[in-house]
Amino acid sequence: MLATVRRYEAAGFRAWPAAAVHYDGTWVVRLTAGHPAKRLNSVNPLDPGDIQHMADRIGRAGRRFDAYGRPLTFRMSPLSGPDLASHLDKEGWSRFDESLVMRLQLADAQLDAAMDQIPLKDISRFIGASLKVSGSDVSLRPGLSEIIGAIQPEAGLFALEDGAEPLATLICVHDGDLAGLFEIATDKAARNKGHGRNLILSALKWARLRGAREAWLQVEAGNAPALALYHALGFEEVYRYHYRRPSEHE
Repeated sequence: MLATVRRYEAAGFRAWPAAAVHYDGTWVVRLTAGHPAKRLNSVNPLDPGDIQHMADRIGRAGRRFDAYGRPLTFRMSPLSGPDLASHLDKEGWSRFDESLVMRLQLADAQLDAAMDQIPLKDISRFIGASLKVSGSDVSLRPGLSEIIGAIQPEAGLFALEDGAEPLATLICVHDGDLAGLFEIATDKAARNKGHGRNLILSALKWARLRGAREAWLQVEAGNAPALALYHALGFEEVYRYHYRRPSEHE
């Protein structure tokens, strides 16, 4: 199980790169001044047995986060282990925003009828569409541009549009035999019409043609509509993660 988790965690780091990465033992400290997303600004422990000098190391991480103006945040996957979790419990850290990592074997996916779609080449156009459909602040444009530009594996930027109006967007990162789906969003006024489903199927068809054998994604545990869609498409849960913060950062 832990080997599987490590595989997806590594793919996630490659697919959604932080601007600065520091290592403290097997703790990966990811920080990004241009974007506030927790997955880009968190400590990610990768070995349950790496529990030496936890208090000192947490202090060092806290100073790094202070320098970036970010709240100290740990992202707790099964690789974090029970000892670190127990330590944070004793220190009164809060737990929030649980998410699922899900996967789909592309050999089992029904993609023959999916629309053939060519990813956008214009990053600026995609970012504008993505910010609009997700309802995100336009101040995130420079940070999102930096992140997308730093993705090392092949990244397909998909947008479903009605004329000049974007309806749904996503990023499909093709990394060897994996296809990771990120930033999946549908415009609020266009939901429940199948746009998100159609775009996902198109992206998966694109990735399978390039040799991907397995698709994966991350979704918040409380996002019932998204979970229903992903289950309907055949995605199954692999593992879960959540975030922790000290009480003073709540």
